[in-house]
Formats: sequence, C-alpha cells, structure tokens
Amino acid sequence: MMFDKIHEECGVFGIFDDSGINAAESAYYALYALQHRGQESCGIAVNDSGTIRIAGDSGLVSEVFTEDAIKNLAAGCASIGHVRYGVFSTAAKEELQPLLVTHVKGKFALCNNGSLSNYKELREQLELNGFIFHTESDAELISGMLIHEMLESSCLEDALLRIMAKMEGAYSLLIMTDDRLIAVRDPWGFRPLCIGRTSGGYAFASESCALDSIHADFLRDVAPGEIVTAGKTGISSITAFCDLKQTALCIFEYIYFSRPDSVVDGVSVHHTRHKAGQFLAEDYPTEADVVIGVPDSGIDAAIGYSAASGIPYGLGFVKNKYIGRTFIQPNLADREDKVRIKLNPMKNVVKGKRVVLVDDSIVRGTTCGRIVRLLRQAGAAEVHLRVSSPPFLHPCYFGTDIDSEEKLIAHKHSKEEIGKLLDADSIEFLRADRLEDMAKGCRLGFCTGCFTGKYPCYIPK
Repeated sequence: MMFDKIHEECGVFGIFDDSGINAAESAYYALYALQHRGQESCGIAVNDSGTIRIAGDSGLVSEVFTEDAIKNLAAGCASIGHVRYGVFSTAAKEELQPLLVTHVKGKFALCNNGSLSNYKELREQLELNGFIFHTESDAELISGMLIHEMLESSCLEDALLRIMAKMEGAYSLLIMTDDRLIAVRDPWGFRPLCIGRTSGGYAFASESCALDSIHADFLRDVAPGEIVTAGKTGISSITAFCDLKQTALCIFEYIYFSRPDSVVDGVSVHHTRHKAGQFLAEDYPTEADVVIGVPDSGIDAAIGYSAASGIPYGLGFVKNKYIGRTFIQPNLADREDKVRIKLNPMKNVVKGKRVVLVDDSIVRGTTCGRIVRLLRQAGAAEVHLRVSSPPFLHPCYFGTDIDSEEKLIAHKHSKEEIGKLLDADSIEFLRADRLEDMAKGCRLGFCTGCFTGKYPCYIPK
C-alpha cells in the first residue's frame, strides 16, 4: 500500500462447520485473502470442543501464523479471524483482535470491522457503570456493552438487539461462542459482510474473495441491520433492524478497499473500477499516446479509460511486491526511497510519450507527486493525471484513517493548484454524480460523505 491512500481499519472472517474441517486453517487462508484490508496485526480464535483458543500478533498473516502456530490452535469446528490496519505499529498488540471475553454467563470471542461514530458517548456511559477499558477499540466497547446487557438476559442475540438500538456508525461483527457463530451488520450497511456455504456449515467474510479461498459457495450478503446465527442446527436470521429506508455502503469499497475479484452487495468490484475509467475518458478526453495505471487499484480504471478512449493501454510500472509498507515509515526521505524502489517505471513504455496516468484516489498528494516525477525522470513528454474518484474533501467517521480535513490536499487547494503541486500537465477527477452509475446494480445506497460532507447518520461534534 502507498502512504497517499485512505486505509480501512480491518477485515473479518468466520466459519462454523462441524463436518471435520480444520477451522484454524480455513481462517488462515481466508485472512490471507483479506490481507489487503489490514497489514498491521492479525488474530484467530478457534472453538475446539467448547474451548476457545486465541492467537495473534503484530505483522502479516504469513508471518504470524506459522505451521506450528496453526497446529497449536487445534482444528476446531469454528473460528473467527481479523486483520487490522493501524497507523502506528506500537499500538498493534494492544488493539489485537479477536477479543476473548470471559464473563459471568460464559465466554465469547469477538472481532469487528468499522467504527462507531458515537463511541465517546457510549464509552462514557459504561465507565460511569464501573467498566474499565484497556484499549480504545470499538471491539472492546461493544464487548462491554454486551456483557452489561447480558446481566439481565443470558441470550446473546437479545443483548445484541438492545445494543444495536444504541450504536451509531459502522460495524460488521463476528461473535463466536462455545456452540455457535453470530454475524451482525450495522443497519446502514457501511462495511460489507457476506455469507458462504461450506461442505458442512457456513462462513462469513468481509469480501467474497475470502470465501473463494476456502472453496465456499457464495450465498448472499448479510443485509444491513441483520443478525445471522450459524450452529449445528443450521442458520437463522433476525431482521428487526432491517427496516432503514436509507442504506449507506462506503463507496470506497468499490474505489479502493476491496479486491477486484470480490463481489460487494451484488456488484463486481472490477466492473465498477472499469466503469469509472470509462467515465473519466468520456468526461475528460485528452490527446495522448499511452494509458497506464498506478498499481494495483488504478489498473482496472486505466484499462477502462483505454477501452473508452481508444488510447492503447501500457504496463507503466513494475511493482516490487516484497518491499515493506511505505505508509508506516516515519521519515519522509525513507518514504521517497521506498516509493522509488516499490514502483519502477517502464522507460520503453513512457519515454517520449504523452501519458495518461490513472490513479484511484488522491488523499494527501505525497506519493502521487512522486509517481509523476518518476515518469518525468523516465522520459515522459507529458503526464495527464486522471483520478477514478472525486476530490477527497472531508474526514471519515466510520472506520478509515482520515479524521481531519487538514490531511487532505483537495480541501486546501483547487484542482489547478493540485495539478501544479503534483507536476501534472493536467488533472481531472471522477464527477461525484458518476458514482451511482459506476456501481449500478448495487442493492444499497452509498455513503459519500468524504466527497460531499453529507453523512447518513450521527457524526461527532
């Protein structure tokens, strides 16, 4: 991933299958498929004959879960797993998920994808009731709320209904007890969550690509506001909160977060990015010799731009996939060096050419400017920057790492100023009114607050 990108907090996976599968291995493969959603830390919890075991650490899935680590978890009939993105690696262990919670009514493990916009108010209420927090994670807050509600009723599903009435914002939850697995999606549907059928049970994942990795058949998406329970008797659903007339899937799932081979709420991610590129070519044509995309999430849009414009598509960069993540480097000079090592321009493709460079988004502008300079150094005659999302103008309160307008280049500069700052001959962004058509066929509405400043639900003052 690049420094100049918006990053989502995490991805989740869960499976309940009592046909003799290895649930720990299933979680490993699924989290590997979801690695793009979080590279700071990862964890897996396994239900082994009613005993819940948990393991995890800072680092990538392949680094944390060695063969011995998977064996130590035991096979089990169920598991849940989590990958997390974090700005600072020092916080990774403290914020590790899944959480293992022991309370007077039993045990459960929980992991979450998203962020509660009324977190502060809910936390203060629990603290006044004597709850002591060890982290600042939404997962710990939700666990505390569940424990508080279960003092009155031991039914976890009933407790979930009561806390859902209080929570605002984004959450896709997986909760594993000693006998079942529960999946919950917030009533707005901010974060994706889907259901798959395995040989002897069910699986849940942030994206369908994780289901593919374990050979599970995609069934459907969890509906916004739905509680789905999988156990030995099959699967059941509670839809008490599925009555919101407005839904708000984060549009960045299609622009950047999700893998291109995933299908999110009925629409192919690859297809939406291809369409965005087509729209850019139709709305902002330019004379050029070659179209290239910034790896990896700009490539689909670049191919769409090429198809619509008739300008040939070319492989503009070779990406070194083995270098560390640029966005965690504290020193700007280190980031500059790592961008140069990570992306090497193909000189024979761009030298002397008028280049259309397609990227998925511009947040801070730092990395994008360096990429334009790489093309100049490789001999590009012109660089026309096309961005397959609108200008990023406002903060996000629902689970990404952009919490201040001061970090956003488009909030401080006009389009023309951005072009000059990035050394581009021209720059154009996807029109905001194209977003709905880009993901045409999606069963949900969208949250576009980062572009428009209009948020679908409560945001902190």
